Amino acid sequence: MSGPSDWRKGESGRPDPKRIISSFPLAVVLLSPDLTIASANPAAEQLTGQGARRLNGKPVEDVFEFDEPLIFSRLAEGEAQLFARDAKVRVLGQPARRIDVMTAPVAHCPGWQMLVLHEAVGVEAFSGESAGAGEGTALRAPEVLAHEIKNPLAGIRGAAQLLGRKLDGKDLALTDLITSEVDRVAKLIDQMQSLSRRSAVPATACNLHEAVRRAQAVIAAGRSGAFVIEEEFDPSLPLVSASPDALVQVVLNLLANAQEASGSKAAPRIAVRTRFASGIQLHAGAGEKPVRLPIELRISDNGSGIDPALRDHIFEPFVTAKKNGQGLGLALVQKLVREMNGRVTHDRDEIKGWTHFRVHLPVAAPEKSRPGRLGSAQQ
Repeated sequence: MSGPSDWRKGESGRPDPKRIISSFPLAVVLLSPDLTIASANPAAEQLTGQGARRLNGKPVEDVFEFDEPLIFSRLAEGEAQLFARDAKVRVLGQPARRIDVMTAPVAHCPGWQMLVLHEAVGVEAFSGESAGAGEGTALRAPEVLAHEIKNPLAGIRGAAQLLGRKLDGKDLALTDLITSEVDRVAKLIDQMQSLSRRSAVPATACNLHEAVRRAQAVIAAGRSGAFVIEEEFDPSLPLVSASPDALVQVVLNLLANAQEASGSKAAPRIAVRTRFASGIQLHAGAGEKPVRLPIELRISDNGSGIDPALRDHIFEPFVTAKKNGQGLGLALVQKLVREMNGRVTHDRDEIKGWTHFRVHLPVAAPEKSRPGRLGSAQQ
């Protein structure tokens, strides 16, 4: 005979999915194809201060007002995924609150979507200490994510080293590339793990052309077929002041975007140019001398370009024209370039059909023992 609590479980003894959603600590709202609320779990009731019966049937824009218009436009698409961290949200006309917002389509139910909201207020620290013990006592989501990424990275690095012992020539060069890139990604995770850090990574003297070649090698190793980039390097350029790993990441992101943008063309073209660009300065702030940025790296593609409506916002987080994109690549590029006291800009040549991204960097401080020119870097 069934016990009194058997109604809470499915036929196989597993918890009922509705119970799981009800127990979920994040606010979960089910949206129908016309963007009205069809269901809300208890956490959503607590977030809004209204019961599910009062929420059901209301248009989502009447309950949640997003300062970032991209969030609602993604919801209107019906099949898009989005994660907006620390977004400003007004709930039922109340003052704006900082809330993490996630959207996702419901599998096998066209037009239906899940809206998940998380307000990090009063959440107990994973470490078991009190929430008021200080920011450093909580094991935050970025730290958990970093930990979970770095573990498989270590396995990939070890496997590449073992494989390298059995190879030589070009194959050995690929295993060396894998290990060096794993090390670079691990360093980047360490740098990005603490989102509240204010001090930038110390800049050193870098060979800009070596960073470009390293990024090209990474992309070429990750795709089949030829990967040709038109190069126009100025071998007389001096070394730049930058973080070597961050510089590779910047070039890698821009080249990957150029590759994707031009991929639909019958004759895709990507061009990389380095040159002197006199007269460009970065104004650091009141009372501080402007920083001269005479070295320009330009990465161009002959793709269709960025939607004009997004061009003024492409360096903002979560802004993207890609259906499954997260809008973080160019935001990371801008963050890394700014930390190197540089500047990144975007422009479109409609007549010639080219999109240009320009990174301007300062020259490294001269040292007597340091080579003064970049050269073209070795292949």
